[in-house]
Amino acid sequence: MTTDNGDDHEEVTRDPLLKMFTFSLTLVRHGETRYNREKLLQGQGVDMLLSETGVQQGEAVGRYLSDITFNNVFASNLQRAIQTAEIILRNNTHCSGKEMILEPLLRERGFGIAEGHPKEDLKNMANAAGQSCRDYTPPGGETLDQVKLRFKRFLKVLFKQMLDQHGGSRPDASAEASEAGDATNGTAAAASGVACGGSADDGLQGVPVHALVLSHGAYIHVAIKHLVEDLKCSLPAGVKMSQLFSPCPNTGVSRFILTLSQSESGPVLTAARCCFTNRKDHLENLPTAKKC
Repeated sequence: MTTDNGDDHEEVTRDPLLKMFTFSLTLVRHGETRYNREKLLQGQGVDMLLSETGVQQGEAVGRYLSDITFNNVFASNLQRAIQTAEIILRNNTHCSGKEMILEPLLRERGFGIAEGHPKEDLKNMANAAGQSCRDYTPPGGETLDQVKLRFKRFLKVLFKQMLDQHGGSRPDASAEASEAGDATNGTAAAASGVACGGSADDGLQGVPVHALVLSHGAYIHVAIKHLVEDLKCSLPAGVKMSQLFSPCPNTGVSRFILTLSQSESGPVLTAARCCFTNRKDHLENLPTAKKC
């Protein structure tokens, strides 16, 4: 089995004598903006703050994640992601005031000349080109493969930082990784329900370090597909692909447990587990939220 953590293919390392390090990756989409509400494409060229509803959504997901100690926080450097991350950290019991890293690699997919226009215009452009809207790239925009390449580059940055900062600090890291591997091999009991239901700490039992990443809807969709399809994450029992790859709602939460080892060429992914995707329990009581 091979996995691609960046531009090059690297063999997955399974040598039990190698030190391994396990951490959780929690992906959150930003809250609603006026453009989201009006079904206009933002991409990278439209940099808006959250709407009033978006702020409420940010507060709700902040409360939902308030008891998780995030060791590292990364956010797209677009305002809607930064503002959502700030709200989450302000609500967090352990992370209030924690510095976040603003990462351009986490920016939304670029939609070129379609940015600022209704999403319906993109569908019409795709139809005129004889392509599905999902596969169509407007002039000046990014292809899905280009977005995936950005995510793969981000994973390289993430893996290196997590290992550099936390990988050597725990003498029992290999034992923890082994426990995580046991969970990977079959029993993600905490991950009951991919989009609906469950606790905010699902999948975190026995995992020592936690990373929070704030990004965007199209980008997160590409990221989840790469983790599941290319990196072969194990999945919760009974999950339907339609749920797994459903559109991420504003402030939707997804979680993966990743185990790394160090090789001569850098960090290597040795195991990956999906806990849940696109969860929106925290939006249940908001007046404008659609229920799961």
